[in-house]
Amino acid sequence: MKPMMILAAAGVALTLAACDSPEAQNVEDAYDNQADMIDNQADQLEQASDNMNGAAEDMAENRVDQLEEQADAVRNTGDEKADAIDDAN
Repeated sequence: MKPMMILAAAGVALTLAACDSPEAQNVEDAYDNQADMIDNQADQLEQASDNMNGAAEDMAENRVDQLEEQADAVRNTGDEKADAIDDAN
């Protein structure tokens, strides 16, 4: 597992502990589920890229990085929305 994914998982765990309301938790869970699906796509593509070489491998790895960044952005959005819900309560 890539170090960035480990850090993201640790951040998610810490953020989950910070949610107070069930509504905020539900919002955060929904975004985490979406991010997990994107992470799974990245993992599948990364496994497929192991069988590639040259330019195809480079393109696949770039897409993996894009997907991982997208998953992180989705998680961050969920965290922000959950925090906003908690702050409003």
